[in-house]
Amino acid sequence: MNLDHYTFFTTDFQDYEFYSEGPQGRIKKIVRYRRIANDPVTYNLAFGDENEKGVVSDTVISNNRDKDMVLATVANTINAFCDHYGNHFIYAEGSTAARTRLYQMGIGRLWKAIDMDFDVWGYKDGSWQDFTINVNYEAFLVKRK
Repeated sequence: MNLDHYTFFTTDFQDYEFYSEGPQGRIKKIVRYRRIANDPVTYNLAFGDENEKGVVSDTVISNNRDKDMVLATVANTINAFCDHYGNHFIYAEGSTAARTRLYQMGIGRLWKAIDMDFDVWGYKDGSWQDFTINVNYEAFLVKRK
């Protein structure tokens, strides 16, 4: 994917960290992948801010005015994860409906770049369907092409 993103770090290709830079300062972000299903192999993508005590929260609103850079960085961790573990399904859902909507709008803004590398589905009305911009979804499923 050819999008500007933050440099991220990992030691095990399941946990990633990077720093958001903006008006609220330097904020540590964490992306974690954990297997949630075996057939087909599916991993949950968890994402949030890490506080000074090392606790990761997926409900904090950091408002650092860099949401597309942050989303592009998370997408790039998917590539690194898949390079190491294979092209499995990645499940993502916001901690609230509003946060899921925020992710959806970010995917929509970056759709041309995302669509080149990933197949994306949205969960709506009890089923998975091909991602469509401006449709509200409850969750997302991603697989690298």
